[in-house]
Amino acid sequence: MKESLKNITPFENKIWLASPTMHGDEQKWVDDAIATNWVSTVGANINEVERLTAEKTGREYAVALSSGTAALHLAVKLCAEELYGKPAAGHGALEGKKVFCSDMTFDATVNPVAYEGGEAVYIDTEYDTWNMDPEALEKAFEIYPDVKLIVLAHLYGTPAKMDEIKAVAKKHGALIVEDAAESFGASYKDVQTGCFGDVSVISFNGNKIITGSSGGMLITDSKAHADKARKWSTQSREAAQWYQHEEIGYNYRMSNIVAGVVRGQMPYLEEHIAQKKAIWERYEKGLSGLPVKMNPWDRENSSPNFWLSCMIIDESALAPMVRGEQDYLYSSEPGKSSPHEILDAIASINAEGRPIWKPMHMQPIYRMNAFITKQGSGRGQSNAYIAGSVTDAGADIFRRGLCLPSDNKMTPEQQDRIIDIIHRCFK
Repeated sequence: MKESLKNITPFENKIWLASPTMHGDEQKWVDDAIATNWVSTVGANINEVERLTAEKTGREYAVALSSGTAALHLAVKLCAEELYGKPAAGHGALEGKKVFCSDMTFDATVNPVAYEGGEAVYIDTEYDTWNMDPEALEKAFEIYPDVKLIVLAHLYGTPAKMDEIKAVAKKHGALIVEDAAESFGASYKDVQTGCFGDVSVISFNGNKIITGSSGGMLITDSKAHADKARKWSTQSREAAQWYQHEEIGYNYRMSNIVAGVVRGQMPYLEEHIAQKKAIWERYEKGLSGLPVKMNPWDRENSSPNFWLSCMIIDESALAPMVRGEQDYLYSSEPGKSSPHEILDAIASINAEGRPIWKPMHMQPIYRMNAFITKQGSGRGQSNAYIAGSVTDAGADIFRRGLCLPSDNKMTPEQQDRIIDIIHRCFK
């Protein structure tokens, strides 16, 4: 450990990466659900959060589900059946089909492709927003011209380059599932994220900018899609007095109690975004003298929700670091640092950071899947990131980047201490 990091007093109470922020209104609507005995998967809270979400995003329909992952699954299934028809019994809607997917994301974005028997083809990231690279996407269509579905995520609440991505999708007749799980309230060219997919998804997981402790939302302009998602989410029960089932269904509907928490949170969305933006800006200012940069965004065309503040270390100031599958090793050098040295230093004062999402093409479960950069196939390149000669952007950002404590209850004084710790890591 560097001398500058020794004998530092930790915070008495932990500073979290991103934790729920309750305001009191949530209790009101949860109590109302209990008092009226509407505690299952129907009720006024569900109806209201669907209305509020559709109103906020500008979409026609919103379907409240048990999680963002459930919403992603149904979104992928809806688009797959629109493209390829209803599958035979026992088969997934994407059986034998490839799907172009964001590479740098949480695996919940891409797992539904596998749920439906499809094969994800991972598209490299670009440096301007840390999202799917439109040039790599176009290259992927040159290699796999028959693909008709794209699944993309807005990383850490920052909108992707949607004009370029939508243009590529339109050129090749592809549908888009938009994972806006992390970006509720963010906008691109004054249009809310969640409006760019044929079917889109929001998450209300415990650490999201608006939370229900769990829960998610499928949003669309298609009444047929919304009706089908509601049916599937309640075990595909047919309109009969008895339990009649003619297709596979799921137990994916949001409960009225969870919806009560979301309902109480909704009025505070803009307040949370303002707090998150202030955190990002304080980091940008406080770290400006170091060889690092904050996670980027298109300042002319987009307004992120700043869900997580992240940073990336300049190549010239990156100290040696290697990662195994579940462990890591780094060495300290004067004037340099590494993601895990900084994360360990932050943890030593009782604050929580984490590595950048490990790209999907580097995950053991998906290492045999195709991976496309703007130069073509990226397979065989990514192991070079250990030696610093990386040729794909996602592996490079993972190698040099980290997520900083971004809890909106963190005070400026607490954040100043975290900023000081980061400075000490480069001494």
